[in-house]
Amino acid sequence: MPDEPVPTEPPPGEHAGDRPDRARRAADALAAAKADARARGERAPDGHVTAERKARGDRTAPAGRGSRARREDPQPLQVAIDGLLDDRGWRAAAAVGSVFGRWEQIVGTALAAHTTPGGFTDGELLVIADSTAWATQVRLLRPQLIRRLNSELGQGTVTGVRVRGPAPPRQRGQWRVRDTRGPRDDYG
Repeated sequence: MPDEPVPTEPPPGEHAGDRPDRARRAADALAAAKADARARGERAPDGHVTAERKARGDRTAPAGRGSRARREDPQPLQVAIDGLLDDRGWRAAAAVGSVFGRWEQIVGTALAAHTTPGGFTDGELLVIADSTAWATQVRLLRPQLIRRLNSELGQGTVTGVRVRGPAPPRQRGQWRVRDTRGPRDDYG
């Protein structure tokens, strides 16, 4: 209580020289307890940290027990992004999008050198291979690829993998005749 005067005389049964010694012993015991907690990997309760920060004049100390967080209060960026992903239901889409950025880490350098993820719709990942041989290889690796993707993204996120080989070269400027097999109709 700040209005009460600080007593200058020690309480009955106590000597004047004992008070600083008791305070020093209490501070030493507190420091030893904190060091022991740090050695065990524990942290001090938030209330004590807050009181220490406020005593030092730290304006970034969390508010006390009486206040509550408001939406317009500043937040760490990661907390704000996580809240946005949860509010909008974008968490799964963001996880799937991370596959496109980490494709080489997920499938390995050899497979990533010849394939790219093309899209993700309704639980099915489209993989585009740069040759028919690599498209066949991805088809053979489909079960392992699905397991690996689900371990990264969460079970049941990827239900299938569709593989597309390279697109055939388009021959522009040639005459096209209806009802024929196209440019491969050579053996009539």
